[in-house]
Amino acid sequence: MTLIPNKENKNIEFKERLIANVHLKEEKRQHLATQMKYLLETGKGDAIYIIGVDDGGKTKGLTDLEFEETVNVLKTIAMENNADIVKVERFRENGTLIGKVLIQKSATNGVQNHVILGVAGHVHHGKSTLVAALMTGKPDLKGTHWLYLNVLPHEIERRLSADLHFALMGFKKNEPLHLKNPRDKKERAQVVEKADKVVSFVDAVGHEAWLRSTIRGLVGQDIDYGLLVIAADDGVTHITREHLGLLLAMSLPIIVCITKVDKMGEKRISEVEEQIDNLLKNIGKIPLAIKDENDLRVAIDKLEAVVPVLKTSAATLEGYGLLNKLLLMLPERKKDLDKPFLMFIDRVYDVTGVGTVVSGTIKQGRLQAGKELLLGPDATGNFRKIKATSIEMHYRRLSEADAGLVVGIAVRGVKNDEIERGMILCEEQLKPKAVKSFEAEILILHHPTRIANGYEPIIHLSTVSETAKVKLIDKTYMKAGETGNVEFVFKYKPAYLSVGEKFVFREGKTKGIGTVTKIVKYVS
Repeated sequence: MTLIPNKENKNIEFKERLIANVHLKEEKRQHLATQMKYLLETGKGDAIYIIGVDDGGKTKGLTDLEFEETVNVLKTIAMENNADIVKVERFRENGTLIGKVLIQKSATNGVQNHVILGVAGHVHHGKSTLVAALMTGKPDLKGTHWLYLNVLPHEIERRLSADLHFALMGFKKNEPLHLKNPRDKKERAQVVEKADKVVSFVDAVGHEAWLRSTIRGLVGQDIDYGLLVIAADDGVTHITREHLGLLLAMSLPIIVCITKVDKMGEKRISEVEEQIDNLLKNIGKIPLAIKDENDLRVAIDKLEAVVPVLKTSAATLEGYGLLNKLLLMLPERKKDLDKPFLMFIDRVYDVTGVGTVVSGTIKQGRLQAGKELLLGPDATGNFRKIKATSIEMHYRRLSEADAGLVVGIAVRGVKNDEIERGMILCEEQLKPKAVKSFEAEILILHHPTRIANGYEPIIHLSTVSETAKVKLIDKTYMKAGETGNVEFVFKYKPAYLSVGEKFVFREGKTKGIGTVTKIVKYVS
């Protein structure tokens, strides 16, 4: 059997075998990357590799392990060229294994319309189940939909989320693109590829013990809208109020979903609706019960003041039609595409065959794969040069990504253990400086007594989470409900931040919100 008789097409290359610890060393790696770049250009985005044959096309054959290693090396080199393997064919010839590998250039940003929702609410109020039912479009008849998002062993054992979970759904021609299995990486990548609009969800933690993770999700992901989930059986709780406060601190438009309405009678549901009305009116918001599309149109035009309230059931899918239409109608919030690229790092991974990958939400600007960036600040306030070798969004490879997208970026030039949450990736033209201290206007939300000079809360700003010492500027002390101007001095290491950014601070039962008003001291 002969797969390709000769190299008549200039985008075809024969490879006998590729070995990771040989061909991924710098010199050979660069040669392979340059060769693949040429193949992709001549093939108008497609490159074909025939593996297990010599340069003349004669069959040499590979073992199964050699075959997989060769494919993995090609995948790594493809990432250097903003490309990915899209198809691998295996053939047996004379008892040996040969293959055909198709590599394609990655898509550009591709997503025409994208919004991020932070999903908040008390534990067991149905946040994960709500998101899973939206993604699948199927009723949760067995009460197991939450398993699509909660995959850690201790989450399954305790039946609750212990960390942030990221999910998505898409719309094509105004219809939802449902997933058969939300855990399937290929399905999620296809949604990003096909959708006219993508809705990403940051599913926060509802248990009070993991409030820090919730703050990280709602403050650190640069979300566009807050989705507050309130169960019809429990109603409004202290955690409901706490999460609502976090959403308001970030100046986010808010949507409320009452869940589990199938389990309760009309009287109880009316009581919960009244609780929600009172809660929202007390903070100056206007609740609007959504009963039809006309109500949706009214709410969409006034989301800064109006809070749409929907009654839903994951078991019967009551209210999901209206919720889908609301998500479809949500406008993209303004993105700063003209500013230099900036992303706060939320998570760091060591991916086999790829290396170090960092993830987060792009705060501003646009990133092209292959671009050189700055990473930092480290503990001494310094930034270092690295290279962004590839970009992915929900497992879909992109050649570029815009502000507002939640992405994973493979980086080269730094070790995995040298990167920490709270660092930034940015373009050099941003000219970032590490901040040691800053002034802010703050509001104390909760405090059992009062705070004074020397108080040391933890600052949560984007993905930064650092202890800082407080110096009051215009008062000798502050109590719950009071506003004032203070100076924060980071206690252990500096961070990147800028004037106008909002943040949350907490220590024990004390919680407050603030806005950066002035940078006092940079690290020299």
